Amino acid sequence: QDLCDFCREHTQEFTKSKRNIPLVVATTGQSADELGMIKKASESIPVFYSQNMSLGVAILSCLAKIAAKALPDCDIEIIEKHHNQKIDAPSGTALMLADAVNEQLNNEYEYCYDRSQIREKRPEKQIGISAVRGGSIVGEHEVIFAGTDEVLEFKHTAYSKAVFAKGA
Repeated sequence: QDLCDFCREHTQEFTKSKRNIPLVVATTGQSADELGMIKKASESIPVFYSQNMSLGVAILSCLAKIAAKALPDCDIEIIEKHHNQKIDAPSGTALMLADAVNEQLNNEYEYCYDRSQIREKRPEKQIGISAVRGGSIVGEHEVIFAGTDEVLEFKHTAYSKAVFAKGA
């Protein structure tokens, strides 16, 4: 919550500034209102927004897009894991990966965040997104393409937050 308040305060400050100070936002969990403020700020100042600054996640996203196009008949699942203090679920990175894959599939897929109460077969055009929270896991994202008789998995693990600074 403090980070969102920080983002809100500084987005307003930068937007009002006559110095044209660029804004970099590399956090997730913003509300729709906060995202709207960031978008509004981009009308008057340079804004760089990314749910994940890691080079590895950027490559993971590219690979997932290629696989989505090449394997249109596969079921797609995204599993993300983070530390037990993370508030938002699913993570912004998981949503970013789902959006990247869905874009390649003409945005025809719906997202399913929890199957525990659903008692039916999996629909064809669905991307499952699962969140795990525990311990001190910095970040782990896996994109799974499950087809008939074979499965392709792409996975990225961040062992420290240094990868985000390096990627930025």
